Amino acid sequence: MVFVIYLLEFNFRTYCFLFLQGFLQERAQVTYLANLLTILSLFCGFASVILSLEGHFTFSALVIILSVIFDGLDGQVARKSKSSSDFGKELDSLVDVVSFGIAPALLGYIFIYDNFHFSAAVALFIYLLCAVIRLAKYNTTPQEAGHNYFTGLPITVSGGMLASFVLIYRKAMFLKFIPVLFISLVLLLASLMVSAVRFPNLDGLRQFLGKRLKVTMLSLFLILSLALYLDKAGLALFLIFLTYLIFSPFVVKRLDSI
Repeated sequence: MVFVIYLLEFNFRTYCFLFLQGFLQERAQVTYLANLLTILSLFCGFASVILSLEGHFTFSALVIILSVIFDGLDGQVARKSKSSSDFGKELDSLVDVVSFGIAPALLGYIFIYDNFHFSAAVALFIYLLCAVIRLAKYNTTPQEAGHNYFTGLPITVSGGMLASFVLIYRKAMFLKFIPVLFISLVLLLASLMVSAVRFPNLDGLRQFLGKRLKVTMLSLFLILSLALYLDKAGLALFLIFLTYLIFSPFVVKRLDSI
């Protein structure tokens, strides 16, 4: 009888051990997936730098947009699986500096070099500096559980917006107002990144949209599909980023009242 009890206890402990081992392996796989997505974002940033140096502005801008997608996915995977870690957080920030700081800055500088190379260099350095400060503040500021906003414009949005601007005007650099407009946009984004203005994160947008989320996502998909067909993807992306920029204060104010 004692032997039977011991055997049952042994089997139970073995089962629990195997279950725990499988659970931890699954969590580890999810963590690896989040980090893999971060590394893919880094690869896109690196590819953008190479493409910019070779003069392929369109492809350089497109891989920055692709990096935006990977950056959004890695954060969602980590949060939904509750596998966030200090290592993942630091890795994500360092990758963001490359993909949404250095890569857009280099793309922008080469893009308008023939017109305002000194002014562009100063403006884009300010942009890069503000991007680094923004990430440093984010990493050193305790984040409240369940918070639904960012303080300061996310660097992902800034980088994506500059890339989409290049997609729009890549064939119109002969227009003299384009470089001035670009530098103005760079300085605006730089100031917003280090500002105290609050911008909703993905959880905040989900909460704000509620039941309209699926309809909104479907609408965005259809708009982008049509834009790709009409070769207006840059314009569509820029307008999406601009809409986020303009309506964020209203969204955050609405979230505060919920």
